[in-house]
Amino acid sequence: MSDIQTLVAAATTAVNQGRWEQAETFWAQVFALDPRHPQALYSLGVHAFKRGELGKSLQFLQAAHASAPGDPSVLLALSVVLREQGDSAGELRAIEASLAADPYFLPALLAKAAHLELHGQPKAATATYRNALKVAPPESHWPPALRDQLLHGRACVERLGNALAGFLADRTDAGLSALTPSEAERWREASAIMSGQAQPYPAVCSTLQVPRLPAIPFHERSAFPWVAALEACTDAITAELRAVMDEAQGDFQPYIAYQPGTPVNQWLELNHSKRWSSYFLWQNGQPVKEHLERCPETAKALAAVGMASIGGLCPNAMFSVLAPHTHIPPHHGETNARLVVHLPLIVPDKCRYRVGFEHRKWTIGETLIFDDSIEHEARNDSDELRVVLIFDVWNPLLSPGDRDMVQRLSAAMREFQSVA
Repeated sequence: MSDIQTLVAAATTAVNQGRWEQAETFWAQVFALDPRHPQALYSLGVHAFKRGELGKSLQFLQAAHASAPGDPSVLLALSVVLREQGDSAGELRAIEASLAADPYFLPALLAKAAHLELHGQPKAATATYRNALKVAPPESHWPPALRDQLLHGRACVERLGNALAGFLADRTDAGLSALTPSEAERWREASAIMSGQAQPYPAVCSTLQVPRLPAIPFHERSAFPWVAALEACTDAITAELRAVMDEAQGDFQPYIAYQPGTPVNQWLELNHSKRWSSYFLWQNGQPVKEHLERCPETAKALAAVGMASIGGLCPNAMFSVLAPHTHIPPHHGETNARLVVHLPLIVPDKCRYRVGFEHRKWTIGETLIFDDSIEHEARNDSDELRVVLIFDVWNPLLSPGDRDMVQRLSAAMREFQSVA
């Protein structure tokens, strides 16, 4: 190992151990051997800055930049010295040069945002803080030296987003009043996305995704001719539900039931738990005959609907029971070829449902029809059980030919998977 390599290693060790004076001595020895050594020049510039020797620091850092013109850290250090010398324009030029060398250099992005904020450009500063937060690692891995700056940047982004959201609402509320409820919700979501209060919610399917279908969170009940007849059966269906809850409680099984060794991710708390349980009438395309026989009015109502039929996947139909103070975490469904229907049967207060941007309350006897390939979650924050009848119907945006292709594609996949 050369003398310079030995000295660099010794200086690095000294820095890591907090022996600053000894480190500077080693860097000075490197500089004596190689006056253009960029790391020695940079380090000597930093040491001089710490002592308040701004002119000497600037000289070393400029030399370091000449030796390593593409090093963003050198340019950022230069910007700090220029700031202390009162050269605001020079500081910004050095920061911009650092970002030109590496547009994703997080300390330079934060430095630029802070400079803009200090000099009366809060919106430009917030845009830069937003970029910094995008390139930053997850919060649990934020560098300790940058954590306070990142927290401040996030607060700035949230503050400006709230201000923009209020401004957009003020300018658009009159237009919303002329729209249908679903149209108005669409444009509230557009404003939320524009102001950074929300992100777009795409369809994400774990099994079969039909491309080019719009991701519509909730579909209008009026678009489905069977809704009125189904809702008229609410009392009869509820009576059958209460009977099986009294007589066949053991047939309600945990809805989440991963095999040992399977990654459970967000389902850890609900895996094999009856806090979310189901009494299946149809499961993965197959009727559960004993359960259907116990619930003839429910079976008749489902038959009149005409559920989606995708072999091995659906129809599914079940009484879904959510225990008090239970949260079903955000997740996506299996396919956007079908929609999911909720017929609420037992709904205490403090129960909420979200699909994408939209939050809804369950109302007994009033269906919710939604695309479960969009991120969705449910909450029961009450002290009582919440129960809904859930089943699948075809996405009405699919033509008969589309439905045929869904079935063919699903059948082909099952056939492929069945062969060893």
